[in-house]
Amino acid sequence: MKTLSIGIGCRLHSSAEQIEAAVRAALGSHAFDEISAIASVDTKAHEAGLLEFCARHALPLKLFSRAQIAAISVSDPSAATREHLGIDGVCEPCALLAAAAESDAGSAVRAAYASALASVASGASGTSVASAAAVASVASVASVASVALAASTVPAASVASITPNPPNARLLVRKTIHGGVTVAIASITAQPAREQTNNAHQEQDLS
Repeated sequence: MKTLSIGIGCRLHSSAEQIEAAVRAALGSHAFDEISAIASVDTKAHEAGLLEFCARHALPLKLFSRAQIAAISVSDPSAATREHLGIDGVCEPCALLAAAAESDAGSAVRAAYASALASVASGASGTSVASAAAVASVASVASVASVALAASTVPAASVASITPNPPNARLLVRKTIHGGVTVAIASITAQPAREQTNNAHQEQDLS
């Protein structure tokens, strides 16, 4: 099941191989195919290595503005990132924002589906035409849900807009650093975040 949102900060011209190695190192016991989306700051919209990594694995790339990122608290602020971008970090906020975006999209589909089912129930005692229309509505919502799920496997960079500090998004893996690439992992599950394991010295999130 795809439940993991991966936040990535990287230096300019980081290769797809460097990014993949960092992601796999951060995943630990999590499987690579659990990844639902990759996320970063919108200044990385044309970063070749990041785009290649996402395309290679058919993963959508979600991009967030510095204003959105600044609204999320960072456990280990980066002085270099603050100097280059005016924000305290990239990977942790982006992971949380992407997880929240995934949750919001799923909630919208579930709400629409529940509404359609309620229409079926209320129409059961009415005319057959009304019931048929309600059933068609359920089928339509199910179709939309299928398209939404399928779309999550298509690599595409998009700028998302969600509510800051969403309560249902949790960090599973805090910022890790591997070869100049920082990675954090978030989900809508309630698993506790793991502590950083390889940040003996601070490296920049991106430049």
